Amino acid sequence: MSIKSNKSSVRKTSPKTKKSKRTKILCVSHQEDADGISSAALIKQAFGGDTILVDYPGIIDVLESLRNDEKLKKLFICDLGLNKQINDYFVDLLTELRKKRISVTYVDHHDIDPKVVTKLKQIKVKLIHDTSECASVLVYDTFKKKLPEHSTFIAACGAITDYMEHKPIASKLLQMYDRQFALVSATVLTYNIVGRNQKDPDRLLYLVDELSESKFPHEIPNTFEIAQIQVEKLAETMSKVRKSMKISKNLAHMEVLDSGASGAVNFVLGFSGKDVGIAYKERVDKGIYAISVRGSPSCKTHLGKLVSSVTSKLGGSGGGHDKACGAVIPKDKIKEFLQKMNSQLNHR
Repeated sequence: MSIKSNKSSVRKTSPKTKKSKRTKILCVSHQEDADGISSAALIKQAFGGDTILVDYPGIIDVLESLRNDEKLKKLFICDLGLNKQINDYFVDLLTELRKKRISVTYVDHHDIDPKVVTKLKQIKVKLIHDTSECASVLVYDTFKKKLPEHSTFIAACGAITDYMEHKPIASKLLQMYDRQFALVSATVLTYNIVGRNQKDPDRLLYLVDELSESKFPHEIPNTFEIAQIQVEKLAETMSKVRKSMKISKNLAHMEVLDSGASGAVNFVLGFSGKDVGIAYKERVDKGIYAISVRGSPSCKTHLGKLVSSVTSKLGGSGGGHDKACGAVIPKDKIKEFLQKMNSQLNHR
């Protein structure tokens, strides 16, 4: 492992039990977008239990901490994609848990190495994997018999914010609701998760709890006020992108100083007219850059696979979908990352 993140948050709700008995149910889900938050809320609706929210690299730290959890009975992992650097260790950690007869369910919609799929099946991890639907829709579809009617809306919000509302199952869920109501709700939810809200883990866990109680985003206190702050920041970001983005032959890129990279990257892509946009922000405390990458509809390169390949050679990690992915790399490798991305896009 070259880069790890300790960025995680936990909400404990399970009652105290005798040490000898395994009764704890835990969901570990992605904290950085509405798909991960919605997935956690749906697991909570169906099974109860505790919630831990992490960024992508943080999954390893959590699994390591669970090795000695004598109460853990069921583990759900949602919307946390893997990469080449953690694949083997991820399997090893789950193997340890399975040897203790802990039930493990892994729900994800990112690309997974076929070898990892085979190994997970061998240790009898319940793998729910489909790249054609988002994670929250997969959670809904798998456990819908255990879920209340409102779960359809939670899953639809996850699909909208992951740009997957046109997929087969998601589109049927969205048809159940007024489209504008769903779009506003999903947007408000997202703007309560991204940006500076990532620094407030208790707020993120609160959102999971409130959604799991079948509340719409507008029914959760202060959501519109928080969303308005984020909208104002994004409006400021737009003008900064126009002034500061740099354009190379095959991509456009920009360093972000005062907002999240994921908030700026779509503007970089759109304003530049290029097929690939990249935004990156330094995490000073960790000595790394957090990177967001987006592709236009006409982009023919699978960006998730390309980013995974490039970052693994630079001491970082990354990956994701064909037109939306992310990465973390050492601070001193950012120029080389941009050069390699631009160069390799030229050969694809």
